[in-house]
Amino acid sequence: MKLKKNILIVGGTGFIGYHLAKKSIEKGWQVTSISSRYPKKIRYLSKVKYIICDITKKRLLNKSIRKSFDYVVNLGGYVDHSNKKKTLKSHYEGCKNLTEIFLKKTPLAFVQMGSSLEYGNANSPQKENIKCRLKKIKSTYGKAKLLSSIHLINLFKKKKFPSTVLRLYLAYGPQQDVNRFLPIIINGCIKNEKFPCSKGVQLRDFIHVQDVISAIIKSLINKNARGQIINIGSGKPRKIRSVIEDVKKISKGGYPQYGTFKLRKFEILKLYPNIKKAKKIINWRPKISFKKGLRSTIKYYNERAN
Repeated sequence: MKLKKNILIVGGTGFIGYHLAKKSIEKGWQVTSISSRYPKKIRYLSKVKYIICDITKKRLLNKSIRKSFDYVVNLGGYVDHSNKKKTLKSHYEGCKNLTEIFLKKTPLAFVQMGSSLEYGNANSPQKENIKCRLKKIKSTYGKAKLLSSIHLINLFKKKKFPSTVLRLYLAYGPQQDVNRFLPIIINGCIKNEKFPCSKGVQLRDFIHVQDVISAIIKSLINKNARGQIINIGSGKPRKIRSVIEDVKKISKGGYPQYGTFKLRKFEILKLYPNIKKAKKIINWRPKISFKKGLRSTIKYYNERAN
């Protein structure tokens, strides 16, 4: 009889963590989640074992992780990036604490969720071979993610630790927190309200959460992914204004107040990836078009609003 694979999802109560846990259950895997709090009611899954633990507290983390896992996915970290110290600690120190534990009981794969912000202001489309420099990165979150990536790739080089870094662009989809960009726009349009926004000249890359989950799963089971940094995005950038107009059209409402928000001081105007490496290394490509994904996402928030 084939043994079930077991997966530890750090940050398993979050947006991506919930969808990954759900997919893992569908695959027949045993799922454990570690996060700082229990899931919201709508993200609770009865087949998941929930462990409450702050990954920055090393001793507590050691006590919480008593068994070995086939797969570990790190989606953890402090979400409110305004607290710089907490952001750096939760993402970088948390990652180091996890690897210290799993160097002793090495999994088959350790996938770290990185960020497009690790590239700083590098020209788009961004490729994984761009030399990322900490001093070029303005956000603490981006710095913390890059430090974690450097740490994990060094562990692979020195100790063959089975790490993979997925540099994620803008994930969206059902169950995303309502204070994120697309849910704010969607809810404004559904309620037919006025809402503030920039002029919308920025180019961004949006990737549906189910495509993100597919990339994570493929990275876990594909040995070619070990020691690699891989971009995960649609590869099809869209102007923010165009995205808002698409939401308006599908929702049949909303009054965006273009230009009421000024661009941030260090705003990157073009941020999108080259995704050829994902196709080559893990045989992954996004399958959900933006229009299709947007329709299903708007439908989800519409049903919740009624």
